[in-house]
Amino acid sequence: MRKYLFVCFLSGVMPAIFSAHLMAQTSFGPEFQLYPTGIMPGVRMEFGLTGHDAINLRVGANLFDHRSMGVHDSEKGMGFGGTLGYRHYVKDLLNGFFVGGRMDVWRNKVNWEDYQQMRSGTTRIVVLQPTAEFGYMFLSDRLSNRWKWGLAPALGLGYEINAVSDGADVGEGAIILLGVSVVYRW
Repeated sequence: MRKYLFVCFLSGVMPAIFSAHLMAQTSFGPEFQLYPTGIMPGVRMEFGLTGHDAINLRVGANLFDHRSMGVHDSEKGMGFGGTLGYRHYVKDLLNGFFVGGRMDVWRNKVNWEDYQQMRSGTTRIVVLQPTAEFGYMFLSDRLSNRWKWGLAPALGLGYEINAVSDGADVGEGAIILLGVSVVYRW
């Protein structure tokens, strides 16, 4: 009988404690990244794992104009994709300095032109973009001690890899990203 009561206790109380723990360490909000040839607006959500570690997910768009920095004289396009990332917060979870890594996957359509050869075309690519990042999460507890708004500027260093390509080769390579996210933390 004691085992039965113990199992009932754990099955009823522990999920409530676990979900309350996760809810206290979750954030959601818009994220904007800028790189030398484009912008990536999106929406991200971050989930606390431990007192210092979190995973994050993002969905967004990638709008770019590589100009002459790609393979062709002009490479413009856009696409949609997502991110799976990890952050380690030095001070507290979702607060202060952080370092992390992320993997973006973008499905892009690139319209390219070669002016001297008088040719143009479209290439569809799947881009993998591993990135290391560091930044700082500023929190504001103006509303209450439980609900918090935050601002997190970040710098990312990564590499764009055209993993799947349908059409002519287009630019890929090292990338530097300046980003900021506005979060609502609960």
